[in-house]
Amino acid sequence: MALLQISEPGLAPAPHERRLSVGIDLGTTHSLVAAVRHSLPEVLPDGAGDSLLPSVVRYLPTGERQLGRMAKKHAALDPKNTIVSVKRLMGRSKEEIEQAAHAPYDLVAAPGMVQINTAAGVKNPVEVSAEILAALRQRAQAALGGELFGAVITVPAYFDDAQRQATKDAAQLAGLNVLRLLNEPTAAAIAYGLESGAQGIYAVYDLGGGTFDLSILKLTQGVFEVLAAGGDSRLGGDDFDQALLDYVLVKAGLEMHLLSAGEQRLLLDAARSAKETLSTTQQATVEVLLANGTQIAVSVTEAEFAEQVQPLVQRTLAPMRKILRDAQIAVKDVQGVVLVGGATRMTVIRRAVEGFFEQPALTGIDPDQVVALGAAIQADLLAGNRRADDDWLLLDVIPLSLGVETMGGLVEKIIPRNSAIPVARAQEFTTFKDGQTAMSIHVVQGERELVADCRSLARFELRGIPPMTAGAARIQVSYQVDADGLLSVSARETQSGVAASVAVKPAYGLSDEDISRMLSDSFQAANLDKDTRALRELQVDAQRLLAATESALASDATLLSAAERAEIDAALESLQKIKDSQQPDALEDAIKTLAAVTDEFAARRMNQNIRVALAGRKVRELTEQ
Repeated sequence: MALLQISEPGLAPAPHERRLSVGIDLGTTHSLVAAVRHSLPEVLPDGAGDSLLPSVVRYLPTGERQLGRMAKKHAALDPKNTIVSVKRLMGRSKEEIEQAAHAPYDLVAAPGMVQINTAAGVKNPVEVSAEILAALRQRAQAALGGELFGAVITVPAYFDDAQRQATKDAAQLAGLNVLRLLNEPTAAAIAYGLESGAQGIYAVYDLGGGTFDLSILKLTQGVFEVLAAGGDSRLGGDDFDQALLDYVLVKAGLEMHLLSAGEQRLLLDAARSAKETLSTTQQATVEVLLANGTQIAVSVTEAEFAEQVQPLVQRTLAPMRKILRDAQIAVKDVQGVVLVGGATRMTVIRRAVEGFFEQPALTGIDPDQVVALGAAIQADLLAGNRRADDDWLLLDVIPLSLGVETMGGLVEKIIPRNSAIPVARAQEFTTFKDGQTAMSIHVVQGERELVADCRSLARFELRGIPPMTAGAARIQVSYQVDADGLLSVSARETQSGVAASVAVKPAYGLSDEDISRMLSDSFQAANLDKDTRALRELQVDAQRLLAATESALASDATLLSAAERAEIDAALESLQKIKDSQQPDALEDAIKTLAAVTDEFAARRMNQNIRVALAGRKVRELTEQ
């Protein structure tokens, strides 16, 4: 009987042609990957059933890398080569990294993004992030059973152009086709809005390990409109850990600079654990044994912790007032507050948020998973897997104004913050001097009025302007921001038609040459990983064969002649000597030799076992069973 595949009206007639897509939350502390399966978004676990991948990478002198929980275990033992919270380094120079004073890494001040000197060579945050993204890609492909069509990767809403470009570069390096960079609070709103069918104005308070975002969204019959967004890309749960650690050091009479990098990491991990404990209890203890034998055990109450982190809590409340003003709404207009990010589990944060908005916070979806789930829904839509009931629209905004430098080092804003994306705006400028034939275009990002107080994104020149009197030329400068929040700029003299443009690759992004080099490095590393895995498998096979052979000899050595036993013993001894060898060819030969000389022994043992099993049995008994 033939089996025919049918489909519901409006669905694809060939479900096997469905494009595989995922949403990835590249987090400061943990990262996740999710996909829509059977019409519902779900987080994809690893082989051990863990959905959270610690965002930790350890580099070894051999060129190998350890990721996730295995790498995290070595953070205190090998702090200089174990990179944690890499998201806080994305798109930043050494001078911009606030935590550099406590970072155990050997930071390298490079012309572009900060770099880290490791046992495996100098690495930059894009390369480290790519390792995490590649691991999530492999997890997703294993779970979904095929190659990915693409991914939606989430970024903090307050990430600037440099940080967004760095994230996209990391995804490309990890072999991912980026369907969209999606703001984390927006992703959470998608998950919550579609899950509960919520409508009205909602605030999404997102406090992750390294960043803080607040977005105000209006949900109306499937339309997700971001009214305003803002936050602090240098504030997160890591800062609360550090504040608690500073307090513990004072109570213990210790000074940070007198501790080794490993001891600092141990204490920071203990402080983080205590912080998490204080989310559910009133008291916790930071307990660590230092290298000199000193036992540190400092008890901290929830009230003490709340007092120490109050300045950090206030740093989240100040932007909230400004964002509400930008959205032109009052606190009473907000119908619900969605909490996102593991750091929102802190009692002090929940009290502050609920007090500010004068209502209980919404926590119906796991704050660790909600961003990835929303990204998966968006990815499924962008991959073309739209169903008949997928009738919704996303209107996101840019968090920071984009402008151009004018005379006197001033900023003329072309696209103001909270403009819906994608967006294109143009403005006309003119020449400053008689006979001026060229103009320098300096693209900046930020809210300040002086260029010196804003972030430089790119510079380019428009040449070939016909010589005219000052003020006669008309230079149209056009800015375009795509759906990922990435910018391109063009300039054109309207009379002559001469033009120039630039796809903004920020100073802290990566050049095409950098991407090519790192892709090449990743291919080489992939070959190294493949060879390492093959060697490990051979070593496991050797151990298994040795154990099986020794067990067989212990029970049935009488089946062998003296010459056969001597041959097997010789092969056993040879394999035993090189079972941990780093030479795969020699190891494989020794395994094959032992397997060959024990083949006949294995056959005799099988025949003997069959005879024992059949002894005393009649043929009729066997055929009737």
